[in-house]
Amino acid sequence: MSAARTGTTLSVIVPMYNEEEALPALVARLRPVLDGTGASYEVLAVDDGSTDGTAELLEKHRADWPELRIIRLRGNSGHQAALRAGLHRSRGAYVASLDADLQDPPEKVPEMLDLARAENLDIVYGVRSDRSTDTGFKRRTAGAYYWLMRRLVGKQVPAQAGDFRLLSREAVEALKALPDQQQVYRLLVPWLGFPSGQVTYRRGERVAGETKYPLSKMIRLAVDGVTNFSAAPLRIATWLGAVSFVACLLLICASLVVFLLGRTVPGWTSLFVAMLFLGGVQLICVGLLGEYIGRIYTAVQRRPTYFVGYDSADAGADAGADSGRAGDRGPGRPDRG
Repeated sequence: MSAARTGTTLSVIVPMYNEEEALPALVARLRPVLDGTGASYEVLAVDDGSTDGTAELLEKHRADWPELRIIRLRGNSGHQAALRAGLHRSRGAYVASLDADLQDPPEKVPEMLDLARAENLDIVYGVRSDRSTDTGFKRRTAGAYYWLMRRLVGKQVPAQAGDFRLLSREAVEALKALPDQQQVYRLLVPWLGFPSGQVTYRRGERVAGETKYPLSKMIRLAVDGVTNFSAAPLRIATWLGAVSFVACLLLICASLVVFLLGRTVPGWTSLFVAMLFLGGVQLICVGLLGEYIGRIYTAVQRRPTYFVGYDSADAGADAGADSGRAGDRGPGRPDRG
C-alpha cells in the first residue's frame, strides 16, 4: 500500500529478539520523539520469534499507543530478515530503522527526516562518530569490517554506518525489487546509488539485555557481504592455485637438478611439506567454491527468508501468506545466524 493512500509520512522499523528488558526504555524515548515531529507515523515492531515476554509487553504498549504496529514472525529468522519484513510491510513515505537497544539514539530520526526533506535525499545514514562505549575489540573488528567492505564493494559504503538509516519510499521500493538471497542492507543501500546524506551521533551503551550480534554473527555477516557483492574470493582461489602450480614446477626442477647431479638422498621432509601445501591450497579453493555453489543452490530453491505469523494492522487477514518470495517478499534461506 502506497504512502499516498495511507497518509503515513514516517515508518520506523524496530527489529526485536528477546528485548523484554529494553522495551520500556525504548517506548519511553521513541514515542515522545515521534509525537514531536508533528507528522503521521507508524512504528513497526518486528518480533523475530522472541522467547521471552517481548510479545506480551508489545501488546500492552499497543493498547495506549495506536501508532505501534506489531509484526510477529513465526520463528527466529535473523536480524536482516526481520528488517526485511518491516521494509516490505512499511507504509510511510519515509522509512527509518533502528535497533531496540537504544545504542542508536531515536532523537536523531527527526533530524534525518528534516535533512531528507530539505535536500531531497533518498537515503540518510546514521554514522557513528564516537564509539567509545564499545570495547576496544569491538571497535577494531568493526573497523576491519568496514575497511574490507569498502575495499570490495566501493567507497560508497559509509564507514561506521550500520542499519540506522532513513530511506525514501522510492529507495524502499528499489530494495523490495531486488532478488538477492541474503540481503545485507548496509551494503545494498549504498549500492543503489540514490542521493544520500549523513547524520553523525555518539553510539550509546546498550540500555539492557545482551547484544544480538556476537562475533560469530558478525563473521557470518561479513562472509555474506563478501560473497554477495564480490567475486574476489574466487580470484584469490585462482591466485592460490597459480602460486601452488609455480611452486610445484620449482620443486620438480630442483628435483631434476639434484637427480642429474647424483645428489639424491632418501628423505620425507620435502615431500611432506609439498603435500601439506598442495592439500591446504586445494581445500581452501574447494571451500570458496562451495560457498558460492551453496548460494546458487539457495537461489534455485527460492525458499522465503521469513514467515509473518501476525500483523496487528491486518485484522482478520491471513498474515501468514506474507513471506520473502521473489518479486513479492524476496527469496532466500532463513538466516538462523
